[in-house]
Amino acid sequence: MDMLKTVGVFGDSILKGIQIDDTNKRYYVNNHIDIELLAQRHSVIIKNNSMFGCTVKKGLLLLHKRMCTGYNIVVLEYGGNDCDFNWKAISERPNDEHSPNTPLEVFENMYLEIINTLKSRGIEPILTSLPPLDPQRFFDWFCRGLNKDNILKWLGSINAIYRAQEMYSRIIEKIALETKTRLVDLRGEFLKHRRIDDLLCQDGTHPSTEGQKVITNAFLNIAKN
Repeated sequence: MDMLKTVGVFGDSILKGIQIDDTNKRYYVNNHIDIELLAQRHSVIIKNNSMFGCTVKKGLLLLHKRMCTGYNIVVLEYGGNDCDFNWKAISERPNDEHSPNTPLEVFENMYLEIINTLKSRGIEPILTSLPPLDPQRFFDWFCRGLNKDNILKWLGSINAIYRAQEMYSRIIEKIALETKTRLVDLRGEFLKHRRIDDLLCQDGTHPSTEGQKVITNAFLNIAKN
């Protein structure tokens, strides 16, 4: 009997299954990404190591710590926190320059380091693009209690939030193409739906239960192929 393949999932709160409690407006784990179905249908063992707030830098450190745990495949899902900004600092100093948590070039280089390290050890990496966000919901949620006029002054447009996140997703697609690494196109699967707002929580970025079902289908499709 062949040995079961072991899949390690390393990502942030998207694959962790974080949602917002409608009653108290707090984050909690409510994961409807059907890992059990994926594991049973494709005869693999899946270990989800995703962490709330994780960036590619933290992911790189985490992977080095757990590199010898015997994974055959590692799913990587980073970028959502990397492309985010310190909105409080922007609110207080809208005339200053502000960088994302992980500047785009650093993000790309660290992602490449992770991929190259995994492949050098015989582990297959699989990347995911970023589900799209709703910029208005994102702005209303993450800028609560802050000077929104100052933030808008710095942004120029609320849609700049969407464009900034899209740049990171496109870099992930570019990395997958250049390194010949499999890509689960979560963004594409979400964009197929006319009402993306139904697939996102109140903060405009974390997938709702329906959004998590879209993620499950995206993984089922790539596993089937």
